Amino acid sequence: MATWLPVADRVASVGAALFAPPLAAYTAVLLSDTATPTWHEAYHELPYVFVASGLAAGAGAALVTTPPAECGPVRRLAVGAIAAELFALHRMERRMGLVAEPLGQGRAGAWMRASTVASVAGAVLTAVAGRRRPAAIAGGLALLAGSVATRFGVFEAGLASARDPKYTVVPQRARANARARAAAGEPVRRPGISGL
Repeated sequence: MATWLPVADRVASVGAALFAPPLAAYTAVLLSDTATPTWHEAYHELPYVFVASGLAAGAGAALVTTPPAECGPVRRLAVGAIAAELFALHRMERRMGLVAEPLGQGRAGAWMRASTVASVAGAVLTAVAGRRRPAAIAGGLALLAGSVATRFGVFEAGLASARDPKYTVVPQRARANARARAAAGEPVRRPGISGL
């Protein structure tokens, strides 16, 4: 029996490497494929945000459960994942314009701010002091908390955008105006959601 454990470990590791990214992106794809304004408008970047956030959470779990001497690659992975997540979030919010407002307001805004603080604190703690067991555990827990907060923030933002008709009506008018300009032969740019 013991001779099969290393083989089973390798098979499980390969399976996790193959299936983890699509599963991490799957929730984002499902949310983006709804009529909920903030979720729908986030369809370009939200899968990247969720995959990077999931990667950070996986690194955080490894930091909590694995001796620091064996976590050199995990520490680098954690810092890279947080950088990728923050970049994708920033790009998403800039591109979404008006429909990104709920991500910074109310309960969603509180979750997103908590996510940023926890994620950055976890990455910094991991990079600076992650070779020590207490710091590795604290950094790992912060990364896990940041990932959870990201999910709740996006979830709450979608609910808030669905409750306020502004996030449905204003983008619809912008798209209708763009179609009218295109039909009239005027130069067309992407609907001016962000400029409204």
